[in-house]
Amino acid sequence: MRALATACAVLGLAAMVAGCSTTGVLNAVSASPAVAVTKDVAYGREARQRLDVYAPKARVTGRPVVVFFYGGSWDSGDKADYAWVGQALAGQGYVAVVADYRLYPRVRWPDFLRDSALATRWARDHAAAFGGEPARLVVLGHSAGAYNAIELAVDRRWLAAVGMDPQHDLRGAVGLSGPYDFLPLKSEELKIIFGPEVGRPDTQPINHVDGRSPPLLLITGDRDTTVRPGNSDRLAARVRAAGGAVEVIHYPRLDHVRTVGALAGPLRWIAPVMRDTARFVDQRTGFSR
Repeated sequence: MRALATACAVLGLAAMVAGCSTTGVLNAVSASPAVAVTKDVAYGREARQRLDVYAPKARVTGRPVVVFFYGGSWDSGDKADYAWVGQALAGQGYVAVVADYRLYPRVRWPDFLRDSALATRWARDHAAAFGGEPARLVVLGHSAGAYNAIELAVDRRWLAAVGMDPQHDLRGAVGLSGPYDFLPLKSEELKIIFGPEVGRPDTQPINHVDGRSPPLLLITGDRDTTVRPGNSDRLAARVRAAGGAVEVIHYPRLDHVRTVGALAGPLRWIAPVMRDTARFVDQRTGFSR
């Protein structure tokens, strides 16, 4: 049975690489009866301002709360396709929030950041109802979602707009294969999403580093040709120069998709992404298993 689950998960990862939905494969093999799922909770008035919550059924209070933002170039993605991430995080003892956010062409920068901030505020306000501790809040994202998560941590505008401060309200932020310093833009669609050239430096996380953000964990794969690992290295260098706390982990054999795929239980043999992420979350929140 374990071999079958692993084979299915590998097929699911292959589907991710091909741009297909993971729902029918990774979601199926990752579902656990020990995890309670609450779906389609509204955190705003817009149709895509919805989130799902994954929480261990064992009613233990004080759990870390991890808000996950998926990737998709800010023009695609659906929280239902990432149920396996929610399951994986809940399996570590966390309350996981997997949030949708508005996408292009309906919106452009910075609306998806405003949505990410709203979802994070919802997670803080409602964490206790699921066994979570509001003071143990971490944001996590992959690819475009990593951009969202790290922007919330380094550019205080977005959380300030919802009455929060990243330095005080976030214990940490984790970015998997994230773009943090990606000018000049080559994609015509990205040029529309991020607006006129004169304003694009303001959209880059690296330009908002001041050394006062919560600690960052930046994970990247050396075989990533979609978002080059240099994004993580350059951001980390800027954070260190400003006196902030940051850790960068390079996985030599991972590409863009496998950095997030390795979070899934049947795929953790690929690389210890979940182990390193959980270590960071536990250390930053003081969580003891």
